[in-house]
Amino acid sequence: MTKSGIPLISTGMAKRPIILYPDPILRAVAAPVERIDRDTLRLLDDMLETMYVAPGVGLAAPQVGVSRRIFVADLAKGEQPPAPRFFLNPEILQLGEALRVYEEGCLSIPEIFAEVERPSTVVLRYLSREGEMREERLEGHIATVAQHEIDHLNGVLFIDHLSRLKRHVLVRKFRKARRDEMDL
Repeated sequence: MTKSGIPLISTGMAKRPIILYPDPILRAVAAPVERIDRDTLRLLDDMLETMYVAPGVGLAAPQVGVSRRIFVADLAKGEQPPAPRFFLNPEILQLGEALRVYEEGCLSIPEIFAEVERPSTVVLRYLSREGEMREERLEGHIATVAQHEIDHLNGVLFIDHLSRLKRHVLVRKFRKARRDEMDL
């Protein structure tokens, strides 16, 4: 449980528990990373392990209770070797004009999925794990993941991109599933 009394997901081997909706940290704007030190590197490793165990393709620091502008991602599939990515203080410099619809989910709102329309390309500026400033154009799935995770850093959830009615239906479904889980 968090301080607000909201349950956490137990992900077994994960280093850190995943914060669940509607915990207030998921709605807060995360603070910038001031320096990359041993604690920051440990957080990056913990986040990556937590994401792999969950399993997911992206995870933002607020989802593990740390309000910092960090997210990790790995889109490797099946037998592909892991390809972890680390994004610190990411900022969107440019959004592409072409849109892409993708069925999104969120480790903080488990078992809930909905189609979200986002730009199919994005140009990001971010610090790498090594502290290097990078600028990169992302396309397709990684562009969607980056926008989803940056939303987390700004206190926005994927359900906020849905119509009011669709969001209401999904939130009710999620809350019912949580109640049913607590009754077990």
